[in-house]
Amino acid sequence: MFTKDQLTTVVMTLFVWGFAGALFGALFAGLYQVLQMLGFIGWQPLIAAAALAAMTTSAFYSAMPVALVGAMAGVLASISYLIVIGQEIELITMITTAGIFGMIAGGFYAWMMTGGSQSLAEALTGLSSGLFAGITLALLLAVTEKHLSMFALAAAVVAVVGSLFQISEQWLVARSMAWLPSKLSAPIVAGLVATVVGASIGIMDGATALNTNAQDMLGMVLHEVPHGLWGGLCGGAFAGLVLELLGFHLEDRL
Repeated sequence: MFTKDQLTTVVMTLFVWGFAGALFGALFAGLYQVLQMLGFIGWQPLIAAAALAAMTTSAFYSAMPVALVGAMAGVLASISYLIVIGQEIELITMITTAGIFGMIAGGFYAWMMTGGSQSLAEALTGLSSGLFAGITLALLLAVTEKHLSMFALAAAVVAVVGSLFQISEQWLVARSMAWLPSKLSAPIVAGLVATVVGASIGIMDGATALNTNAQDMLGMVLHEVPHGLWGGLCGGAFAGLVLELLGFHLEDRL
């Protein structure tokens, strides 16, 4: 039987990892659909979406202040861009603008706070975990010739990435921090997060570089996002519970 403290730890782990998994899954589902509509085929959208979603989620999970700075900069830059330019916008230009604003905000944060290169190391650890998980799942799907629903795909990606991130974080982050540029860490991470936020707002606004029906595109993306959210929630909660029971002491990060 669990003691009161152990039960509290398990419940908190399920909540935090489930929430992080839901964020990851929703972002993964949206990116996966958008990349497919932008011309990516086969294994390409799976690997790219897993890597980008893992990088962004790991930044929020491990370096939340920097990620929040980037997210706010991305929102403000995107809204300002829409106000100034209007409806005749280019998605690439909007993303670039958000990324530049994010890097500026991250640079200001680095000037005010001393955080070293940990935020960039955490984001790169998430990126590498996402790449590995995406490649592994793409190979498995190609060999077995199976087709997974977005719910199952998001759950699998989140569980694999979460486990890889937790297992490799201690040694990979410690080693990469030694050679990563500490002054550029916060600007790079904030810029990357702002870029993802800007892209999301641009897609939601119907801005796309392709000559396709924006409303149809948006409808297809939004149709899969809830499935990714629930799949990510289940995958994240499952991975967190298993890791906690295996003795990884995830409560130290809560």
